[in-house]
Amino acid sequence: MTANPRFTVADSAKDPQADIWFAEPAAFTPLPLDFLLAAPDSPAADELRRAFAPFLEAAPDEATRQRFVAQVAEGQQMLATLSEIGTVHCSIGLHRDDIDDSGSGGKGQPLFSFLTLSWRDTAVASRAATAARAVASAEGHTHIECLELPCGPATFSETVRTPSADSGLPSQTLLQIHAYLPHLDCKRLVVLTLSTTAVARREEYRAILQQLAETVSFDNPLESGPSEVR
Repeated sequence: MTANPRFTVADSAKDPQADIWFAEPAAFTPLPLDFLLAAPDSPAADELRRAFAPFLEAAPDEATRQRFVAQVAEGQQMLATLSEIGTVHCSIGLHRDDIDDSGSGGKGQPLFSFLTLSWRDTAVASRAATAARAVASAEGHTHIECLELPCGPATFSETVRTPSADSGLPSQTLLQIHAYLPHLDCKRLVVLTLSTTAVARREEYRAILQQLAETVSFDNPLESGPSEVR
């Protein structure tokens, strides 16, 4: 017998202003965007500084502390850029690679990924048309699929990108898997993107993103919920 899956309900799920609900698969840690992008003089920014204080105090020297501060600032800049284009949720995924098909002893190595959820305004159209149009106009996208999910029609696609030599980024190939889910109002859609450098594990990451997309709801699933969420 397989036990029913159990979920932890985040406080954000009870937000009266929420317009999307979803359940993240195991091994994903959400990033607290409200705190990481808080205004410098706000209470949230003070709380963030207190949270980082133990890391700074544990640094062996001033140079290490400065590198840590610079890396945090770089991460905040990246998150701010994502926020400006409609990203409202980010999570870091950490999984253990339990497959070794290379003969190089790679089994058990950590696999990292980055998940984002973004809103995108669209022209008014049927949800099926919006889902199809999202991938029809996407240049360089492959493995395109159209599915009917519990929340409605959706399309999936993926891209493989390599940073240019002058970008300053590591020259690692990046796999990005996308899911496009039109909202009930037919004026916008949600874009789920799962990014990873573990390109050889594309099938596993496809399954992870589809599993997440299948939990998406545009209606509050907690309104008539039981005393225990399962």
